Amino acid sequence: MSTLKDICSGLPLDPLPPNRGRDTSVPHAPIRTPNLTAEEERLALRNALRYFPPSHHETLAPEFAQELRQYGHIYMYRFCPTLRMRAYPIDQYPCRTRQAASLMLMIMNNLDPAVAQFPQELVTYGGNGQVFSNWAQFLLVMHYLSQMTEEQTLVMYSGHPMGLFPSLPSSPRAIITNGMVIPNYSSREQYEKMFALGVSMYGQMTAGSYCYIGPQGIVHGTMLTVLNAGRRYLGSGDLRGRVFVTSGLGGMSGAQAKAAVIAGCVGVIAEVDEAPLRKRHDQGWLMEVTSSMEHCIKRIREYYSLILTPTTELLYYDIQQFSCIDYFVSCREAKNSKTALSLGYHGNVVDLWERLALEYERTGELLVDLGSDQTSLHNPYNGGYYPVQLSFRQANQLMSTDSNRFCGMVQESLRRHIKAINKLSDAGMFFWDYGNAFLLEAKRAGADVDKFDIFLSLESNINLDLAVTDDIAAAVLEEIGASVSDRIRQQYNDNIRWIREAGKHKMVVGSQARILYSDQKGRVCIALAINKAIAEGRVSAPVVISRDHHDVSGTDSPFRETSNVYDGSAFCADMAVQNFVGDAFRGATWVSLHNGGGVGWGEVINGGFGLLLDGSAEAAKRANIMLNWDVSNGVARRCWSGNSNAYETIQRTMEEHRLLRVTMPFPVQDDQVLDRALQG
Repeated sequence: MSTLKDICSGLPLDPLPPNRGRDTSVPHAPIRTPNLTAEEERLALRNALRYFPPSHHETLAPEFAQELRQYGHIYMYRFCPTLRMRAYPIDQYPCRTRQAASLMLMIMNNLDPAVAQFPQELVTYGGNGQVFSNWAQFLLVMHYLSQMTEEQTLVMYSGHPMGLFPSLPSSPRAIITNGMVIPNYSSREQYEKMFALGVSMYGQMTAGSYCYIGPQGIVHGTMLTVLNAGRRYLGSGDLRGRVFVTSGLGGMSGAQAKAAVIAGCVGVIAEVDEAPLRKRHDQGWLMEVTSSMEHCIKRIREYYSLILTPTTELLYYDIQQFSCIDYFVSCREAKNSKTALSLGYHGNVVDLWERLALEYERTGELLVDLGSDQTSLHNPYNGGYYPVQLSFRQANQLMSTDSNRFCGMVQESLRRHIKAINKLSDAGMFFWDYGNAFLLEAKRAGADVDKFDIFLSLESNINLDLAVTDDIAAAVLEEIGASVSDRIRQQYNDNIRWIREAGKHKMVVGSQARILYSDQKGRVCIALAINKAIAEGRVSAPVVISRDHHDVSGTDSPFRETSNVYDGSAFCADMAVQNFVGDAFRGATWVSLHNGGGVGWGEVINGGFGLLLDGSAEAAKRANIMLNWDVSNGVARRCWSGNSNAYETIQRTMEEHRLLRVTMPFPVQDDQVLDRALQG
């Protein structure tokens, strides 16, 4: 399995590939503890073997059983390809339709070791965000896609390819569902068992729908969130000299370092695992790394003590251009010119928060302005959060040997975590939940979290190709932004700033891609402009656009995206399901529906899509009708729930689109009407 043709040829059975086991040169997922009974172990093994003819069962059964008992899951390492996993040019994939090739490219990009968190366990990000459950599924999917015509649709059941089914050329080429479990059984304990059995899978948001583009995928949203936190809490979007403390440098959380620098502040990001921290430093995402708490506090003091003066320009230094000595010289120069800084602290963020609180108690110095958290707390007891009482190695060991004790230590750590943050918040530091279930899990652990916000930047985003498409997107936004209302001008200005600056910061990991937030009109106009550029040859190849599930329409999540829905429907998932179905028949190339992205299994339903732009009139038609629906669906739902901004937006949209008719609410204007009725 050393060529694209090999991995598209189906399962290699004659002969079987050698069993090389796990590759020690890449990081691996924590050991899972599904606590299967003896009968469930037999079922898990039986389920894994059904991918292979009985003639191979005698060989494969013992090694699959060993994987299950040693790692808590059957990954089928024997079938991990030797081919370098990355996004190859679309024309190199052996297939019958470019729509299939676009899916193949996106899948392999998600499994690129430069992109994926645990590539051999098929985990893209978030500690347990799977692309597939095992390597047999990957090989079967690639084979099906290589054979697919435009009158077939690939049906995916939680990582398992159910097969190719007849459909129409206008139908999606793939329908993906992940973790669709009967509600009463959608618990974390049940998930661990179902994943070990190989019958369900946690696809996160963009792992199991093949749309993840590395940590860049959240840089824009994180940058906007930090900027808006400054405007909301500090009274200014100028964050030079301001200190932002947070944690996590793995998959999505790896974006925080770049976002802090682009926003212009000092970002201090704690990470307990040295591997992702070094990875972000090597990739140029982190400017500095230290394992010394003293050095960390010293660097914060140096930047925090700056007297801010207006400058016309921010300067950013690329550490890859300097030797180690030159680098620190440049940092001293950067200090004098008010340059932003990203500092990675190799240690537990709880220690950092407690030390910052101690510094305040000792000296009265508040060394941090803004705080947040991006550890994977949707997965708190299986590697998503490491308790401060244990070293990284000790925690991984206890996680697999005494899960109950480990859970107790996580909860104790969360209580300490919040206690330190509360002290700093009382002194004037502003902390928010970024939507990673941090406050939810801390509250479940018994911590006092009532004073904090859940603060998100919720706009629609599109992943773009680069260079030319950056310019196209910026030009489109500038044209639209010239005539928008004052209320949304700041949003347009932030997005234009992002797309004009993004290329300067070397954020691409894996396939050439860009993330960009925009409203409904911006999304449609950008997609149509890119499609036109492909038709005219200004863009040399097709472009896939996708929308992360966390979005105005794609996600029903009562502790994140729909936390501001107040009509009692925050726990209803009609919107995400309607989004998934509506995108499918309006022309998406593939659609996906997931249980549990971002904030955890059983906490959210997400609907996402991928759309291939190939320069054709058909692609333009699909983009126009599908992207308009993809936004209006969520705006209409929020309008009905009583959101005044959504009410105004959907009214304006109906004026622009004559076929759109939305049921508008009549709000109760006199609450005494309710009082009299209920008292009577």
